[in-house]
Amino acid sequence: MKKHFAFVSALLSVLLALPAAAQFAKPEDAIKYRKASFTLMGAHFGRVGAMATGKVPYDAKAAAENADIAVTMSKLHWTAFPEGSDKGETRAKPEIWKDAAKFKDAADKMQAELVKVSAAAKLGNVDALKTAFGPAGAACKNCHDNFRKE
Repeated sequence: MKKHFAFVSALLSVLLALPAAAQFAKPEDAIKYRKASFTLMGAHFGRVGAMATGKVPYDAKAAAENADIAVTMSKLHWTAFPEGSDKGETRAKPEIWKDAAKFKDAADKMQAELVKVSAAAKLGNVDALKTAFGPAGAACKNCHDNFRKE
């Protein structure tokens, strides 16, 4: 029974991984995917930021919804940096592949800060949102400064 379970688990893992592998069959596919996910994350994080900075009226429901979407999107693009996707129409710096551990640490930090923004947004308190937004914006800027060409 254990062998059967192990086999089924391994087969399921392979089958679930195939769509992701096929998705990035070419480096250009990975670049398109990560650009799209970064764009969506930025759009939703920007909506939250506009409320946190007073550029648009605060709407607790919209802040929470957009923060949640930003958190979800923040998890998608990190797999879209396979070898070979450093060339072509990309602003990704070579440091992503040269210092993958530093890149992962920056990604993890950004995701953790976005989770805090989401939690603050759910409180329905603009001051809590403002407090959480600053460090999240700094985490995003850190990645841009270290890993993105301008």
